[in-house]
Amino acid sequence: MKLTIRADGFEGWAERGRERAERLSRKELLEPEMTINFESPLEMLECLTAERMRLFKAAQGKVYSVSELAAALKRDTKSVRRDVQKLEQAGVLRTRQAINPGHGRVKIVEPVAQSFELRARF
Repeated sequence: MKLTIRADGFEGWAERGRERAERLSRKELLEPEMTINFESPLEMLECLTAERMRLFKAAQGKVYSVSELAAALKRDTKSVRRDVQKLEQAGVLRTRQAINPGHGRVKIVEPVAQSFELRARF
């Protein structure tokens, strides 16, 4: 699935919706895709910081728990947990619970898509 992250606000979202509706009315086949839309480039950059992008890149390559991800990135677990939560709220990452033998449950971090495209207009 294709994931696109944009920062073109309501106007961009509405235009894409009109384009999709026109394509559907012509009975064109649409590729599965997911779009995350921020109101402005500044809002996008506040959410998708350099550290959070490093976190996303690490999560692409291997299945990690939050604590394993923190160790791999040489960061504080609490900070990584907070960043994972922020990226999960934005729709870039997802988490799931898994059994941790002998230790209860563990939260596993996964990317929503294996890559994404960032687009911003000023």
